[in-house]
Amino acid sequence: MIGWLATLSRGLNRLAAGVAILLILYMFGHIILEIVLRLFGHSTFILDEYIGYAVAAMTFLGLPYVLEKDGLIRVALVLDRLPKKWHWPLELLIAATSFAAFGWLSLFWWQNVARSYERGITSDTLSETPLWIPEGIVLLGLWLLCFTLVVRSLQLVTERSRHTHPTQGSAD
Repeated sequence: MIGWLATLSRGLNRLAAGVAILLILYMFGHIILEIVLRLFGHSTFILDEYIGYAVAAMTFLGLPYVLEKDGLIRVALVLDRLPKKWHWPLELLIAATSFAAFGWLSLFWWQNVARSYERGITSDTLSETPLWIPEGIVLLGLWLLCFTLVVRSLQLVTERSRHTHPTQGSAD
């Protein structure tokens, strides 16, 4: 079951990372378009707004993939000083605490997205973008991050015997 969840998590994280990459390409294209248009005295008038939405979406959609690949900045100062058998409990504590924090944040963010949708709130710009759309993409990234943290916690618990019973005669 945990293997299936991990496979699902990896697939969803790759998909979200792919969307984040497409957002980078979109931002590049929009900036180039804006530069060309301004050479001729025109503008899209939405560059700042949509680049801001894209940066937020890209950040939150990319976080789960980066976490999965151990690409987030971690301070290993404590882990490096502990015996290997203590690594998994500390990592589990960190994953569970992170899940609690991001889960709590996503609860409030969900309320914000629902409120924006129900009230038909739009941006105060020329585009009048329905705000639930960019907010919803950020929420999706938060949910994927929470799912990745849950899967990571389950893997740490089920694989703890590998950390507590070294097979290669470690001197820890």
